[in-house]
Amino acid sequence: MCGIVGYIGERNAAEVLVKGLKRLEYRGYDSAGITVTHDGVMTTVKAKGRLDELEKRLGSGLPGNAGIGHTRWATHGKPSDANSHPHESASRRYSVVHNGIIENYLELKEELLQAGVAFRSETDTEVIPNLLDQAGEDALLTAALKVAGRLRGSYALCIMDREHPGELVAVRKDSPLVIGAGNGESFVASDIPALLDYTRDVYILLDGEAALVRPGEILFRDQEGREIKKEALRVDWSLEAAEKQGYDHFMLKEIHEQPEAVRKTLAGRLQGDHVSLGLEFGPEYFRNINKIAMVACGTASYAGAVAGNIIESRLRIPVLINYASEFRYNDPLVDEKTLTVVISQSGETADTLAGLREARKKGSKVLAISNVVESSIAREADQVLYTQAGPEIAVASTKAYVAQLTLLYLLIMEMGVLRGDFSREEEALWVQDIRRIPEKIQAILDSQEQVKACAEKIKEAQSAFFIGRGRDSISCLEGALKLKEISYIHAEAYPAGELKHGTIALITPQVPVVAVATDSRLLEKTISNIIEVKARGAVAFGVSFEGVEAMEKVADHLLPIPRIREDLSPILAVVPLQLLAYYASVARGNDVDKPRNLAKSVTVE
Repeated sequence: MCGIVGYIGERNAAEVLVKGLKRLEYRGYDSAGITVTHDGVMTTVKAKGRLDELEKRLGSGLPGNAGIGHTRWATHGKPSDANSHPHESASRRYSVVHNGIIENYLELKEELLQAGVAFRSETDTEVIPNLLDQAGEDALLTAALKVAGRLRGSYALCIMDREHPGELVAVRKDSPLVIGAGNGESFVASDIPALLDYTRDVYILLDGEAALVRPGEILFRDQEGREIKKEALRVDWSLEAAEKQGYDHFMLKEIHEQPEAVRKTLAGRLQGDHVSLGLEFGPEYFRNINKIAMVACGTASYAGAVAGNIIESRLRIPVLINYASEFRYNDPLVDEKTLTVVISQSGETADTLAGLREARKKGSKVLAISNVVESSIAREADQVLYTQAGPEIAVASTKAYVAQLTLLYLLIMEMGVLRGDFSREEEALWVQDIRRIPEKIQAILDSQEQVKACAEKIKEAQSAFFIGRGRDSISCLEGALKLKEISYIHAEAYPAGELKHGTIALITPQVPVVAVATDSRLLEKTISNIIEVKARGAVAFGVSFEGVEAMEKVADHLLPIPRIREDLSPILAVVPLQLLAYYASVARGNDVDKPRNLAKSVTVE
């Protein structure tokens, strides 16, 4: 959740830290703070609220060439100045920033209280600098490794020591950290975008590893203190890709980047009219599996659900759709004949990572779909397939979802061929259709004024319903989630046939209903459900293919999408739903890119 930045070199550290935190604020924005060292003095400045509150307190800035910074998503302790990071030890010798949760912090805190330590916050993090005080070690790295060995839970740490002002130490377990190498300077960050202004050479810190960071020098150690050799990763993301490029919000920019995200995800994976993903499992493996488990959270889980629907209908393989947060606690029915597919944009989602580990423990092969190279999930899976969506900054996921769907469709096609469920001729027809998706998404984007007008009609609503049947009901789940998370309008998605089993009692003229209808087999039934809600006074918004006369007749407002093979419709149907949520949020005056109480990368349970 939280964002971490560290810097040591010749630049003004405060300026580097604040700039880096701006690129990480999507990870949490309950508070922010920095610690900078200068002439043997450590100075900490922090503030509740958005980063601009910290900037106000910094005023003309702070001198110093080394420091650490943090932007917080609150877990332990309410958002406040006192609970903001960095946290200092009682002696003021150590300053620490932390992303994660220390599960045994109460036990450690009691031990420290017995030793006479006075705490200044309600956070779990504050035990860490005080344990460093108690460690009795002069060397910062030695002290950090000693303390890390006592922590249970997840953590990414960056530590400063007043007695060693020319060093920072970074340590991680189950929370992401990258180390950047510059010319006479070094960097630490939760995510790569924070470093792109300064370097493209990064090292991915793995679980149980630590880095001693000096100006222009980085030493890696394992948890026992033994030296580790690591190769730098050259990042080819453009800095421009992480900027708004004239759009009002990152979310709108990322919606408009979806045609390119699909093209990039397809690039190199289509050989003429055939799919080539470089799957390592082989035809025999795919012919012998008896089920597939989809494991993901939030938006990614709906991508998995769409894929599951298509796999069951076209490949006839049973698919378990699992929320990653529940998966490992349900003693899932996976084994060596199960393929587990885990999906995570960041590749660091804590619940999904835990689900991956549970599946592997039970003997299942794991295929990961992620957007971030060398992420934790990518490293621990048996194989990873990367989407090529580029950096996604807005908290509400859009282009990552469409890229995930694109890659999952390719996976379905290749599995179908390897199992003998798809003929080469059928595969060719699917490939021809999927190549057209970018232009069809662009056509929807070119008519977004229609969606904007509809958003004006729902902006005052307190509740909304999304209804559909079959795979359309899954698109509804994603549409409802988008509306909820950025507009703060309560929204629920239901299979349309379930309305009459209780939910229709909530339909009034003040409750708009969004109906998705792209499945011709179920069109008449969906039409009937629209008529039912209209009979209760609801205003109906329809998402369906162009030229569907029945929808034109019953929907009060129609948001048409270009025609495509129906199995592929979810990849188009979601675009007007994204735009509807976006424009409703704008109309309500919300902070679209940073919705309240949410963070981009959920790295805690």
